[in-house]
Amino acid sequence: MAVSGFEGFEKRLELRFFNDNTTTTSTTNKSPMGLRLIDFESLDQVLTQVQCTVVSAVANHSFDAYVLSESSLFVYPTKIIIKTCGTTQLLKSIRPFIHLARTLNLTLRACRYSRGSFIFPKSQPFPHTSFEDEVVIVEDSLPKSLRHRKAFVMTPSNNPSRAWHVFTASADVEPDEPLVVVEVCMTELDPVNALSFFRRKGDENNDSAGKEMTRLSGIDAINENAFVCDFAFDPCGYSMNGVDGDRYSTIHVTPEDGFSYASFECGLSLHDDGRGDIAEVLSRAIDVFRPSCVSIATTYGGEDYDREVTKRVERVLAKKLGLKCRSRLMDEFPGSGTVVFQSFTPRRR
Repeated sequence: MAVSGFEGFEKRLELRFFNDNTTTTSTTNKSPMGLRLIDFESLDQVLTQVQCTVVSAVANHSFDAYVLSESSLFVYPTKIIIKTCGTTQLLKSIRPFIHLARTLNLTLRACRYSRGSFIFPKSQPFPHTSFEDEVVIVEDSLPKSLRHRKAFVMTPSNNPSRAWHVFTASADVEPDEPLVVVEVCMTELDPVNALSFFRRKGDENNDSAGKEMTRLSGIDAINENAFVCDFAFDPCGYSMNGVDGDRYSTIHVTPEDGFSYASFECGLSLHDDGRGDIAEVLSRAIDVFRPSCVSIATTYGGEDYDREVTKRVERVLAKKLGLKCRSRLMDEFPGSGTVVFQSFTPRRR
């Protein structure tokens, strides 16, 4: 990666499971903790195959959140979300996670793999050298019971080099995920804003450096109800996981000029939070970085696609940040819901 620069764009994998109580009456296997019963040593072995490690962690009554050396891992009772940047080999985690879930009497219900277009695609190892190869590997790793499958590349007309790649597989036609998942990718960060994510000379304490970056950048104001587990890399770079009840959020920053990148992701509910919240949350998150290029992928799982929410996001980002929506794409994925992919650049462009 030294020749080209660090790859900020993450690969994201989500595995959802359901209980299978037909083969055992074990109290342990019926525990509401589910996947959270996987011991740390087993998780660490999976992460070693992916080529990353845990650098910080926090948990509450709903889920466990791990900050990784390359992005994040979230473990819910019946769901795993893992996203990794750089040249990590994320797809090597699929089979081990399915196996570990099986020991807890959990059966795979759905899988979703997504990513943006890499800044340095030639630096990626196989199979991440092409989306077609990734899809082959994912499909080979999944049980045949996930028969509803679809792979699609959502390519914006204004910037074909910044496409959104999605593969889904599900045992059910109807989606089972109640939250709306919002994934934001930002490039060409404002140089002044990016300075918040470089460590100060003499600051050798990872804990205090991370908290300072959270405060100076304004990340702590995105969701004031969330507990933030943050980590500062040396000499620069930043990651955080936010924990707010059963809702997660995560941010990852590569601030170096020439290949600067930041991502923001969160899970929300339209019914609980109100329609305006997604737009306001995104506005606060994007304002931290003031990027020149923004893409937003919104996945409506159990929620019906709401066009008014999409339009409100565009209005709020235009009014508050001067960002104009240049492309809006939408597609349906069986068992995984509707994905809306929007691309934004400043109005002056």
